[in-house]
Amino acid sequence: MKQIITKNFLLIILALAVVFAFAMKATVFQQKSNVASPAEPAPVQFAAYWFAGKAELSSYRLEQAQYGVLNPGEAVLIFVTEDFRTDKQVKSETADSRDKAIPVLKTNMIRKFATGIYDYSLFTSVFTPIHNPAFPNTLKVSTSGQEWCGHSYIQLNYQNNGYQVAGKSYFEKEVNEAYSVAKTWLEDELWNRIRLDPDKLPVGEIQLIPGTMAARLRHKQLEPLLAQTKLDTYKGVLYPGKFLKAYRIQYPTDDRTLMIVFEGQFPHKIVGWEETYKSKDNVLTSRAVLKTTLQSDYWNHNAPADSTLRKALLSGR
Repeated sequence: MKQIITKNFLLIILALAVVFAFAMKATVFQQKSNVASPAEPAPVQFAAYWFAGKAELSSYRLEQAQYGVLNPGEAVLIFVTEDFRTDKQVKSETADSRDKAIPVLKTNMIRKFATGIYDYSLFTSVFTPIHNPAFPNTLKVSTSGQEWCGHSYIQLNYQNNGYQVAGKSYFEKEVNEAYSVAKTWLEDELWNRIRLDPDKLPVGEIQLIPGTMAARLRHKQLEPLLAQTKLDTYKGVLYPGKFLKAYRIQYPTDDRTLMIVFEGQFPHKIVGWEETYKSKDNVLTSRAVLKTTLQSDYWNHNAPADSTLRKALLSGR
């Protein structure tokens, strides 16, 4: 018994933390959704899914707007929990830093698509504390972009009751960015919020900092914008799954909309999204549709023989 407890000490502590948070009804600074959804899972079920030592990997068929046309590509969403230092805002990797870390849910979103002869690769990471009243805000977002003209990087860190933005880029207007934005909701964190508890998504008229991927593709500086948000039942037939919900975001002053479609029942898997805005002279809708999902400790599968797992993920079979 002692060996079992020692071996699974971190999992036990994390499970107890989640149980405590649910018992205290811990919330973040948001408006309560008035849309009914299936009952949330018991804390033990939540812990069993998210603290089992595996990540959730999902692949999507992608059509991405750029240069006034829709370009075919692929997208991958990775959700995984990890210990995250609140002081340096990086992953805790040593025993000495454990007391400075809290459990977070991390999103990794990867989009790859080709534009004519050359390709784009975009990567966003988002780190959101899990039901932690002491740290209710998403702590960090980082996005990198690579294409044949050059590459760029932008990062937001939660500091001094707001977000500090730092950016570097090949492009002249973004070459060296350093500015602050007021604390408010981040579009990039909403993917994590869906997975943690969609009933706590903000609905109605809110201030929202647009997604870093969209900002980089459109060469826009980050700033809070007025957004109209709505959570309701998805009534279309394009996306796979049952009891689907749709979270819709509209930016009236930016002529951009985003819809994230997800399963209404735990674990609220994201089955696709649509993003509409003007690209050159055309108003286009980028779209991603789920192909397949698997759970894996992917960091332990980096040998050539493990390429079969990658093939299974990306092929959708």
